[in-house]
Amino acid sequence: MVERSRLQREEGVIELRLDTRQDGTWAILEVAGEVDLFTAPSLRERIVQLIEEGNRQILVDLTQVGFMDSSGLGVLVAGIKRAREAGGDMSLVCREGPTLKVLAITGLDRVFPIYASVDDAVGS
Repeated sequence: MVERSRLQREEGVIELRLDTRQDGTWAILEVAGEVDLFTAPSLRERIVQLIEEGNRQILVDLTQVGFMDSSGLGVLVAGIKRAREAGGDMSLVCREGPTLKVLAITGLDRVFPIYASVDDAVGS
């Protein structure tokens, strides 16, 4: 099952798309667009929903994220904490680019398991 949601600003420009699907034991959340103060609450809600549905291996695919501010980073940190408290874990898919750079600068690349692709994560 693929679940999709889109968040739009008043101008009608799509800023964030969230698609979820299952691959074996992994709940995969594909994020596309910008994760900022406006869109981060939707990302948080989706991560919480996945955990509350009983998913224990959550993979957040950030390869299509063009921008992420501290609000987005806060959502990811809260998400991994909540997942671990529920007996699970949360991993990220992030290739080179600005999102990976932000994760490295903040040291979060040492907190999260980070994979280059969804296939690499699912196959691990």
